[in-house]
Amino acid sequence: MYIISACLLGENCKYKGGNNFCAWVEEFAKSHSFLAVCPEVQAGMPTPRPPAEISGERVINSKGEDVTEGFVRGAKECWELAQQAARSRKEPVEGAILKANSPSCGKDRVYDGTFSGTLTDGDGYFVRLLKKENIDVITEKENKVNGEL
Repeated sequence: MYIISACLLGENCKYKGGNNFCAWVEEFAKSHSFLAVCPEVQAGMPTPRPPAEISGERVINSKGEDVTEGFVRGAKECWELAQQAARSRKEPVEGAILKANSPSCGKDRVYDGTFSGTLTDGDGYFVRLLKKENIDVITEKENKVNGEL
């Protein structure tokens, strides 16, 4: 089973209220077991919501509010949901396809907290948790899962 960012599958959960639909991810999902998640929505954040970026070890939204707790909670809850789904399907969590640059789902590069579009090295909070659990993570920009596609 794979964990996939819901926005990549067309769910309107993006902070602006839209989605980040990605055709290759949709094609992949048609032939693989998956669970679609959005850590921010899972944490109870509204859609739309102010954009948020990682600044140091905190997540700050564009209004200057510290929303780190929601990002941490959403990551934990999505991981718990994924584990439950994998157990009920009697499948391992094979990997994750997540939204690049997101403060939840970004891998290796995230926005730097200045709201200027500048990227910096780092992982979103959900990716940090998945890496600790030894789950392979890619973003929609990588276009390849375990050698497939």
